[in-house]
Amino acid sequence: MFPLKTFVSERRAANLLAQIRWRNGVYCPRCRGESVIRYGSYRVFQRYLCEDCDRTFNDQTGTVFEHSAVALRKWFLTVYTYIRFNTSLRQLGVEIDVSYKTIYRRVQRFLRALDAPRLQLEGPIEIDEFYVKAGLKGRERDQPSRSRGLSTRGRGTFAEDKPPVFVLADRATGERHVIPAKAATESRIRLLLADRQQESLAVYTDGFRAYKPLDEDDTFTREYVVHGDGEYVDGDVHVNTCESHASLARRWLSPHRGVSKDRLTPYLRAFQLRRKVFRKPGKEALKTILKTVL
Repeated sequence: MFPLKTFVSERRAANLLAQIRWRNGVYCPRCRGESVIRYGSYRVFQRYLCEDCDRTFNDQTGTVFEHSAVALRKWFLTVYTYIRFNTSLRQLGVEIDVSYKTIYRRVQRFLRALDAPRLQLEGPIEIDEFYVKAGLKGRERDQPSRSRGLSTRGRGTFAEDKPPVFVLADRATGERHVIPAKAATESRIRLLLADRQQESLAVYTDGFRAYKPLDEDDTFTREYVVHGDGEYVDGDVHVNTCESHASLARRWLSPHRGVSKDRLTPYLRAFQLRRKVFRKPGKEALKTILKTVL
């Protein structure tokens, strides 16, 4: 259910922020001290005094929502609808009545706060890659005009404006990870598969030659299907889960009209967060979204 009450009341939004941020107790965001006392209020936010460093702070201090004249409830609505419904930033600016530049900077700040995925692979693991046309979006001072990425078919690299994105699906845990890379090389594949729980990891791939060296490594048990020969499933061996997840990732990137390759990682982390809250009710989904950045 859509958490409307939080989006129409600034005090409810402030209470939710305090509840999630201080879920493990109040501490000073500057010196990390826990000798903190209540010290009045700042607008609708509780104000605190740190007895260790003698500085004051409030519930917003040190978060992605601080130093903004826009109401907190509007930023909650922004991050919720952006993650939940993949709404474009220009449309969000219209909905909360702020400029595109303001909402772009705040959403980018939110995306940079998202943590990198922590891989703890159990296996069997499906691994596959897809390629994104992502160039140099935007115009820097004294730089040439932007290029949104190459239109050539086939594989590419980061330098060619067509970076690969690896998809890992852990069948044991059901976890799926989407991780961009500079190029689809053997060293990058080994790095992705390094954080494993077992000494020997079962890996299912397609016939791409970059996966072939895994056959000679005793730490991996590789089985594969060759799509070029019309082979897509061989018993339990396939990469269909990865291909399905890749199609969802492409649809996530589509409304943003050519994501810059320098900002591809934050956008894909937002996609992962969307999949995490996909089946959750509105209020629980909002709490999960906020916990990732607070």
